[in-house]
Amino acid sequence: PKSVVREMYERAMTFGELVSEYGLSRSEGLVLRYLSDAWRTLRHTVPEHRRTPELEDLVEWLGEVIRQTDSSLLDEWEALVDPDPEVTVRPGQTSDAPRPITTNERAFGVLVRNAMWARLELAARDDAEGLAALERRVAELSDPPTEVERDAVSWGEDLDDYYDEHDSMRIDADARSPRNLQIERGDRVWRLRQVVLDPEGHHDWAIEARVDLAASDAAGAAVVVGTGLRRLDATP
Repeated sequence: PKSVVREMYERAMTFGELVSEYGLSRSEGLVLRYLSDAWRTLRHTVPEHRRTPELEDLVEWLGEVIRQTDSSLLDEWEALVDPDPEVTVRPGQTSDAPRPITTNERAFGVLVRNAMWARLELAARDDAEGLAALERRVAELSDPPTEVERDAVSWGEDLDDYYDEHDSMRIDADARSPRNLQIERGDRVWRLRQVVLDPEGHHDWAIEARVDLAASDAAGAAVVVGTGLRRLDATP
């Protein structure tokens, strides 16, 4: 069971993507209950001295995944912990209408970082097909689905250019550090740049993407669209 949360977190999966990939449509309620139990355990039983920033990020992310799927599960628990309706009910919000996902800045930031990390892991495996499949998944988050901008050919060309200069990409703890993700925040769109740590330490390449905030709110997920792998001194 722990591996379910771990896989969703590391692969930046939505609940719907998890259900679809493993054919769990008949067990959605059971899986969602498990996730809510895991969230409660992490939030309320881990001792304070064990609560790292990374754990807090995971707890906030998991809570938001559950809330976007069925907010009543968290509302029920929060009502038991704190029955004050002024605390558990937000203006303009009902139990069947989850809040816009971008309003939870910490959880949304985790979603964005995980989405970029998923691309870095695929790029480190020189997996152009995997990157293209990820972009198709993102396109399907919108209703109707948006056009896929980057296919396997375009990602493959970018990867070839990178591997002409470097033998590999690091995917260790240092590579995953939030300091390697640059975010240019706009009112409607965020521009992202995930710096690639190469073996030589040049750090002269990055995976770039954008986040449509309105589309993310509509989808209840981070709509992160990859725009390429580029040398930092190259013209887009």
